[in-house]
Amino acid sequence: MYYYRQDWSSVIELLDQSLYAEKMVCSMSTQLFHIPTTQNLKGNPEMHEHLVPASYHRVTAVGSAQRLQNGEYHDSIINTLISCVNSALREDQEVMRWLHVMRDNAPNEFKPFIQNVISWQQQTEQSMSSAQQLLRQMGFDIQNQNQYSQYAY
Repeated sequence: MYYYRQDWSSVIELLDQSLYAEKMVCSMSTQLFHIPTTQNLKGNPEMHEHLVPASYHRVTAVGSAQRLQNGEYHDSIINTLISCVNSALREDQEVMRWLHVMRDNAPNEFKPFIQNVISWQQQTEQSMSSAQQLLRQMGFDIQNQNQYSQYAY
């Protein structure tokens, strides 16, 4: 299969959508550290322990897909892309778990705000999951990519 001839634009579009939503999650959840009422909100530090690597994996996945779209090709780029998609989705599970803790512990006036963060998180996960599905449809083995790198958290 000639992967270097594939059109990666649909994968890039989905990854970009995921990254955009991730930017909103990062911005909004970090804002809570700068509001006196929510600066010590239970779950926010724990959520960020997973949000930071999830963001790293999204950025790395986008960069890998863009390199492939630009004509660069090496199996290691594909492996990086797939392992980062998988790792981001794995970190997302913990991000969502802690967002629910945050919402449940927030003062009532902040519950709608945190629910909005949860909605952005759902969008970032949905786009990343769609990218994973598209990679599978393109013929890539999604299951076994994390074995290749110690950095596939």
